[in-house]
Amino acid sequence: MEHRELGKSRLKVSALGLGCMGLSFGYGPATDKAEAVALIRRAVELGITFFDTAEIYGPFTNEEVVGEALAPVRDQVVIATKFGFNIGAGYSTVLNSRPEHIREVVEASLKRLRTDRIDLLYQHRVDPAVPIEEVAGAVKELIAAGKVNHFGLSEAGVRTIRRAHAVQPVAALQSEYSLFWREPEAEILPTLEELGIGFVPFSPLGKGYLTGRIDETTRFDDGDFRNTVPRFAPEFRKANMALVKLVGTIAAQKQATPAQIALAWLLARKPWIVPIPGTTKLHRLEENAGAVGVVLSAAEVADIDTAAAQIPVAGDRYAEAQQRMIDR
Repeated sequence: MEHRELGKSRLKVSALGLGCMGLSFGYGPATDKAEAVALIRRAVELGITFFDTAEIYGPFTNEEVVGEALAPVRDQVVIATKFGFNIGAGYSTVLNSRPEHIREVVEASLKRLRTDRIDLLYQHRVDPAVPIEEVAGAVKELIAAGKVNHFGLSEAGVRTIRRAHAVQPVAALQSEYSLFWREPEAEILPTLEELGIGFVPFSPLGKGYLTGRIDETTRFDDGDFRNTVPRFAPEFRKANMALVKLVGTIAAQKQATPAQIALAWLLARKPWIVPIPGTTKLHRLEENAGAVGVVLSAAEVADIDTAAAQIPVAGDRYAEAQQRMIDR
């Protein structure tokens, strides 16, 4: 497994991380805890050192699984988690990045993760009610106290990134990026490169599209959030098969899988990009890890870009309520 540095942060991680959310949240029933722990430990065996979770995944249970799985190898791995929501009786998507709340969340996350420090702490979504300077300042204090090592943002816009970075250097931005969602290329990637900030794409496989195993006939579990995502409506799935077929054709030429091509494309974009594909299946984990060995030349990347640019993606990537949480 290759390693990369997230921007100029000196935070070194495996070239691919593991997004752990799906083990507890979002894609239907939670994975059996023993199986989830075994999958995370298999990721460590494959050389993956970068693990992503959040208090809201579950809520809370995902951090507990990650903490248990990584406790025996804590000093060999990088754990990222997130704050930014009120979580009371039942699931809530009310934003809360007040400094006092951030401190409370960190204390609780440390216990669930069975650790004395969080390697990378993200603001999960930008809270318009709290100036980002106050958020960055609160994390700066936690870094000074030794409870956090690095500060990150998720789904933040360029202006917010610059304002936060001026108070406390931002090590990484986590946002959606894949052949299915290329908006970050316009303004986000140039800004990150200018400031020396790493980029951690979530949903690098298009929430499953780019595995080549989803079509208009696919049925999702009742608890799968993709049932609420416009892009996954049956009529849009049919339209989006054109991009899936393109990736599949390239995969056949490279003797790789579609998922490996999608991840290799991201890895080839910039040396400070570290995708975090998630899975609940051991064989998919091993398949994804194999993407590091799939090398795309500059000419191959350009050919993929040219071909993909001719294929419009149908459907929004979030439902309306979630769209409103994205910082612009």
